[in-house]
Amino acid sequence: MKKIVKWLAAFAVVGALAGCARTVPVDNVHSTVSAGHTAEQVKAAILKAGPQRQWIMNEISPGVIKARQQSAGHIAEVRINYTATGYSINYDSSVNLMASGGKIHKTYNRWVRNLDKDIQIALASEAPLK
Repeated sequence: MKKIVKWLAAFAVVGALAGCARTVPVDNVHSTVSAGHTAEQVKAAILKAGPQRQWIMNEISPGVIKARQQSAGHIAEVRINYTATGYSINYDSSVNLMASGGKIHKTYNRWVRNLDKDIQIALASEAPLK
């Protein structure tokens, strides 16, 4: 019986450690924008990129967009601050993504990196003003 208890305890520890392996430090993105873009062009690129990856985008004030990603009971919300010279994507809140102590499920970072990549592509396709 003691042997079974020891095995169960060991299994619980391994299971807990495996769960931790799925969490990583939260990625906050800070990107610069090439010269010649306007704040409106940056805003348009962000609003174009988000829905391509199922982000729900809402402008909450000039220079600030809140974005929400929802998938299979997992929710991530970010705050995107932007100007003509750059933008940042910062973690705001989440549900079921194991967020704690500056760490979060690795899927969150993939969602944010993909959003950043799509914003960069949208900006590259938008000719800067000369």
